Amino acid sequence: MPHRHVQRTGPFALARTLAWLRLCAIAGQSVAVLVCSEWMHLGIPLLPMLLGIGLLAVFGVFAAWRLGQPWPLREWETIGHIAVDTLVLGYLLYFSGGATNPFITLLLVPIALCAAALSVEALLAVSVLAGLAYLLLLRWYVPLPRPVHDNIDFSLHVIGMAVNFIITAVLLGFFINRLAYALRLQQLEVQRIRERALRDEGILAIATQAAGAAHELNTPLSTMRTLLPELRHEHAGDTLLAEDLALLEGQVDRCRTILREMVAFGKAQLSQEPERLSVAQFIHGCLERFQLLRPEAELALTLDEATGRTVLRTPPGLRHALLNLLNNAADASVIRHSNAVALLVCRDEGWLHLRVRDHGPGFDTNGEFILLGYSQKPAGLGIGLALAEATAERLNGELVAHNTEDGAEVCLRLPLAVVAEK
Repeated sequence: MPHRHVQRTGPFALARTLAWLRLCAIAGQSVAVLVCSEWMHLGIPLLPMLLGIGLLAVFGVFAAWRLGQPWPLREWETIGHIAVDTLVLGYLLYFSGGATNPFITLLLVPIALCAAALSVEALLAVSVLAGLAYLLLLRWYVPLPRPVHDNIDFSLHVIGMAVNFIITAVLLGFFINRLAYALRLQQLEVQRIRERALRDEGILAIATQAAGAAHELNTPLSTMRTLLPELRHEHAGDTLLAEDLALLEGQVDRCRTILREMVAFGKAQLSQEPERLSVAQFIHGCLERFQLLRPEAELALTLDEATGRTVLRTPPGLRHALLNLLNNAADASVIRHSNAVALLVCRDEGWLHLRVRDHGPGFDTNGEFILLGYSQKPAGLGIGLALAEATAERLNGELVAHNTEDGAEVCLRLPLAVVAEK
């Protein structure tokens, strides 16, 4: 089932705010009408006013249903919601004194909310609607019944103004703060997407350069692979030189193997065909490769049997992401003269956790270590963590890092719904 994107700002956020306001209005208006009629014994038209509140409640149910639908909410729909609320409020004010009612200023609330969430055109439309309602209520309305004593009438008016002031202040303060908070969240999301785009652009540039370098390196590596056996044969009597030449030949073969793996990885990435392996098979395959790259590393693996039997649809980049984390952990441990690296694999509430721990100095920044090009190692390129984070995001996961008592831990969290075989 596809995930429906929830709008945090704009028409949807305003419509959601209006839904809560409408609920508060229904409750408040019902209490106010009943208090005026039953407790204060004012001769207001009870039945027409309760009918208007009932119509608002029916529309509130419809609006709540609409907000739960998958199709996007347009701006004109939000203006329609505001129009219904304004008409119902104007209807209630018509039977309760019109513009002389202290609660007439509630017509300004939708205008203030629109100013924070909608376009200028929508704001003008809502302002015109509220202005027309106010002008009509200046001329046509049912006067409120006057109490016997004029001072009581004045006191009721003052009390109404005070209650109206409190309601308006609370509504504007609370709901505009919510809209502003939603806007800040959107700005942070835009900034995060921009940073991701810049990082991905940098990764793509590095990948392009790496592909060109791999193509160009193939020829000199083939030449060295041809010449080294001949040199070994010519200097067979020199034991030390023969050992050095054998080491060089092994390194050349390793470079050629890496280039072939790069090409194979590129083909697998283009095909988008995941490799189906159990977690145990995947982890042990990664560790075998890591031990070849870092034979001096002392790796401790923690993997329970239930997690090990989970079958993964392993994407091509996941193995490289884990190897990057293990290699970074080994480099960090070496800084403190240790070769110890720990890998903890577990599953929890629909997530697969790959935790890599080291015994190094830890991170000395506040979460900026994933920026492309940043590295705490003197000879580091600063792309290992960035590549791992890009892989995690591509799989709807995340990369979380924090310092521990004797080093650091980087956790690659992946949703089993994406990476596990169904």
